[in-house]
Amino acid sequence: MNQNLQVPSQASEKFSSLPLSQGKRARLWRLLYGSGPKNGSLLVLPLDQGLEHGPTDFFPHPPAVDPDYQFELAAAGGFSAIALGIGLAEKYMSGYAGRVPLILKLNGKTNIPGDAEATSPLFASVEDAVRLGADAVGYTMYVGSPRQHDEFRQFEQVRRDCERYGMPLVLWSYPRGSAVNAKGGTNTLYAQDYAARVALELGADIVKLHEPNDSVANVPAPYDTLMEDSAARCARVVRSAGRTMVLFSGGEKNDDNAAVLRKVEHYMQSGANGVMFGRNMWLRPFDQAVNLVRQVHDIMAKHPR
Repeated sequence: MNQNLQVPSQASEKFSSLPLSQGKRARLWRLLYGSGPKNGSLLVLPLDQGLEHGPTDFFPHPPAVDPDYQFELAAAGGFSAIALGIGLAEKYMSGYAGRVPLILKLNGKTNIPGDAEATSPLFASVEDAVRLGADAVGYTMYVGSPRQHDEFRQFEQVRRDCERYGMPLVLWSYPRGSAVNAKGGTNTLYAQDYAARVALELGADIVKLHEPNDSVANVPAPYDTLMEDSAARCARVVRSAGRTMVLFSGGEKNDDNAAVLRKVEHYMQSGANGVMFGRNMWLRPFDQAVNLVRQVHDIMAKHPR
């Protein structure tokens, strides 16, 4: 046997036991073990901020306004996947197809209207994802919004299509709306824990969440008496997600590299499957971003899933 031949990582017992169709299993294997850290953990580079936040997110680092910047970063840094909408996928993906796995975002919104009745309409389909060679689709759900009933019905069709096409489903599970604000806010443990459970209940394969904060003001019981530290809060939402894999958001750019790396270590120790880092990576000069990604890889290598 050629001693230089790379033997693919074997999937974990947990992954092997998941009730997945052959198509979902093959695509998830490519994300978890065929790219990125290749040990069952996930490192995803999102580029949906231009739609969700507008062009101002790119102002601090003008080269990042060109999507090729993020694609090159995803390739050079060894990300598990890049996550973006259909316009960017159709116009920029062809040169990276096969090199950078794709998570196609199917819905989204601008931040021009307020979030009191937040909703995120579809603008792409699971069939589009198959056509573009995606390894998963992404769907944003505004948990607790007054428009939640519309989103549940829309999600039901997406979930059915994912089963039909063998496409993994990543849920951006985001608490939003006036009712959530009245019960403590979007990033409380109550809201994020509920969002994690919703992802499991609705059938998501992977869920993206935010780190829950320590605020207990106005949150419902018994969360108003849960005085847990950050490690316990993160571990709690991972448990609530059950067999749905958890990605935590990297959040806004932090110029302190050490703080970013501590956050990665913290999330992996909590039991999460990985991190979704956008602005913390592509708002940095290219070489600095690649160097930081490699340090993230070193941390995730210690936490196989």
